[in-house]
Amino acid sequence: MYDVGLPSKKTLYQIQAERIRRLEQLANEEYQTTTSIIPWFIMTSEHTQEQTEKYLHTNNYFGLNPNNIILFEQHTLPALDFQGKILLDDKYKLTKAADGNGGLYRALTTNKILNEMEKRHIKYIHVYCVDNILVRLGDPVFIGFCIEKNADCAAKVVKKAFTNEAVGVICKVRDRYQVVEYSEISEKTAQRKKSDNSDELLFNAGNICNHFFTLDFLHDVCKNHDDELQYHIAKKKIPSIGKDGKRIDKPTEINGIKLEKFVFDVFPFSKTFAVWEVCREDEFSPLKNGTGSKDTAETCRKDLMLQHTRYLKQAGAILQETNENSCEISPLVSYSGENLEFVKGQSLKFPIIMNTSKNSS
Repeated sequence: MYDVGLPSKKTLYQIQAERIRRLEQLANEEYQTTTSIIPWFIMTSEHTQEQTEKYLHTNNYFGLNPNNIILFEQHTLPALDFQGKILLDDKYKLTKAADGNGGLYRALTTNKILNEMEKRHIKYIHVYCVDNILVRLGDPVFIGFCIEKNADCAAKVVKKAFTNEAVGVICKVRDRYQVVEYSEISEKTAQRKKSDNSDELLFNAGNICNHFFTLDFLHDVCKNHDDELQYHIAKKKIPSIGKDGKRIDKPTEINGIKLEKFVFDVFPFSKTFAVWEVCREDEFSPLKNGTGSKDTAETCRKDLMLQHTRYLKQAGAILQETNENSCEISPLVSYSGENLEFVKGQSLKFPIIMNTSKNSS
């Protein structure tokens, strides 16, 4: 729901909804004897459920059929201080926090989401993190690759930007694939190269929380393995009642821990795991931090507009540089660079905002 400052003022949710609409359109054009529908399942928390419902309703679900948007809540766990005592939200209320993106599997079970997927005859599921402005929802190339490889579980990865980048890497440990967090990799191991003659890192498959699952695999995980997933400790600044009995709404220091499960901790249960490497500049630009850091609204906006500029150049457009080289193409026009043949040979001047298959610069 956050406005990253695009010329269109579109939020991440709107961009993602419109990518779904465009992908449905492409599928319907290709397979005209059937109606293609991509259901959108959104995991929320007790803090975001009502807000998300209201936002989607107010914006008319961005043109999607509301029957195909299913919201469900993940669970919460008490937050703790560093002595293991439960923090209080107020005098008679515990401080609780969402149980991490790995809480997905418990939420799928308790909300009967897998049953809903079965009713809709869904066989394959694309799971992604909502904060990635470049995510290709339902990516037919990725999903097609996974189906062709008969994978029950898969992950998109990007090459690490630098040795100590704070991303987990996909490795094979004791003959099972898993994500090893950057904090668990020693400096020496992180710097290892593929060979003496190579500059490429040996452990280089950066995890970007972009996964493929079969419905059968999710059934197996939820039924047989959810209790095996370990909780990870996340040290955070947690609003709570202080030692003096007064509530601290904005702690200035890390004051407690949240217990979280990770969505990728199910990888070791896969029988046919696959990895699909993509270009970072095409598919990964997360919104994580405030202004002045990395992975901000500014970097997201810049990465999206650079991508759209590349789309136009690849389509044969002639671009006139200006002081404001902003470029935004609606997902309803192009999902991943297609449908831009009409700009071939055209001279376009920045800023460029393209909302239809006609130049709107």
